[in-house]
Amino acid sequence: MKKVVFIICLLINAKSSLFSQSQESPNILVFYIDDLRAELGCYGSQTAITPNIDKLATEGVLFNKAYTQQAICAPSRMSTLTGLRPETLGIYSIFTPLRKVHKDVVTLPQLFKQNGYKTISTGKVYHHFVDDKESWTDLVSRPQNKYLKTKSLKAIADLKAGGKKNPKGPAFEDADVADDGYKDGVVAKDAIKMLHKYKDDKFLLFVGFMKPHLPFNAPKKYWDLHDKNKFDIPSKDKPEGMYRLALSKWGELKNYHGIPKEDPLNDDITRTLIHGYHAAVSYMDAQVGKVIKTLEELDLRKNTMVIFMSDHGYKIGEYGAWCKHSNVEIDVRVPLIISRETNYKKRKTGKTSDALVENVDIFPTLIDLCGLEGPKSDGKSILPVINKPNKIWDKIATSVYARGKKIMGVTATDGKWRYTEWRNSVTNEILQAELYEHKKSLLSFVNLSGIKKYSKIEKQMKVLLEKQFPRNAPPFPQNDKPRK
Repeated sequence: MKKVVFIICLLINAKSSLFSQSQESPNILVFYIDDLRAELGCYGSQTAITPNIDKLATEGVLFNKAYTQQAICAPSRMSTLTGLRPETLGIYSIFTPLRKVHKDVVTLPQLFKQNGYKTISTGKVYHHFVDDKESWTDLVSRPQNKYLKTKSLKAIADLKAGGKKNPKGPAFEDADVADDGYKDGVVAKDAIKMLHKYKDDKFLLFVGFMKPHLPFNAPKKYWDLHDKNKFDIPSKDKPEGMYRLALSKWGELKNYHGIPKEDPLNDDITRTLIHGYHAAVSYMDAQVGKVIKTLEELDLRKNTMVIFMSDHGYKIGEYGAWCKHSNVEIDVRVPLIISRETNYKKRKTGKTSDALVENVDIFPTLIDLCGLEGPKSDGKSILPVINKPNKIWDKIATSVYARGKKIMGVTATDGKWRYTEWRNSVTNEILQAELYEHKKSLLSFVNLSGIKKYSKIEKQMKVLLEKQFPRNAPPFPQNDKPRK
């Protein structure tokens, strides 16, 4: 009898152990890309060459309507890593690290580290490298920008000799070197090293690829994938009736050596920069492939959720403007692909979702996935959408963009229309409104606000926007520190 009871107990324990393993929280691998717009092969681009990202899309869910909370590096990344919107954090510029202002906010790596995960940062994750450093088990040194061609190095040396402090080199370069000649190749090697190091642990690994951020430096073989002459020059027309401060013309591009002063840029330099952007995207794509290949070779893919995302969108000459720094659709819409672990029985592959989701949703989604108790978030878990991509979801996605401390742009999309209000940051007085149609394009060239034909749509969008940004709300928090 004792023997029978003993065997039953063994069977119960074995079953319990198997159940525990099947319910085990997965590893998380996040590819966090800098300045990548929602134009890849898998998003229908006719010019992007991105086979590795396209393959990942066939293994998960591609989100057609994903949005960042602000189209600039530091605030958008803080928002993702805290689950809090910029207007909650009160940080809208690149000059304020999170921990300079918010000592007690619980971050994504901090929570996962507290729950037994090895948390690893490679490449660019936070905008400020040492921000939140205690939350990482392994904070891998970030490689610096590299210029390799004699012409580029001479230009930098001449600028320094002329008294320029910390001069930026050319906006692009195409040295005939191996992938690790430039920095994303080094980041890929670091990520692969970390996968080997922590393959027997539960891990949260962020791989922050820095391309296609300026400068568009990539090995020559990635430039050679693209024919410069086949790139069309985008319309330089600005939307009719656009608010005077809606666009930032140049962004950081104006600081790079060799960029003409003329506005808009001529077609030749525009086409070269478009070529460089595409080369940088293809270069980054190849590094994504290397990391995923290692994940598979180490037999880690079966229990690892993979997320591919960007901090914000980007302009390469559209509206005669460059970079990000605005509330327009092409700057706030981002690529997002989420592929569940292969041992998950209900895993969805090769699916596309038109659900409105936001980068601020990533933190609560991972908390939900891993069964953790986490802090209150401004986002919400999109796990139900990942498991059922056609699920009806949110009615709007919102973003902000501050123009100094006195003007705040607040914007919302329902997936077809974008409505923006430029407000006094203190009183919430509306300075000007914008309404754009985006049913088929990232671009729109006429502000439809105030036009009678679209008054019903504008009213509907205004109601949706003001649920997130009430007119009777207190002034927008301002926690930015002045630039030193």
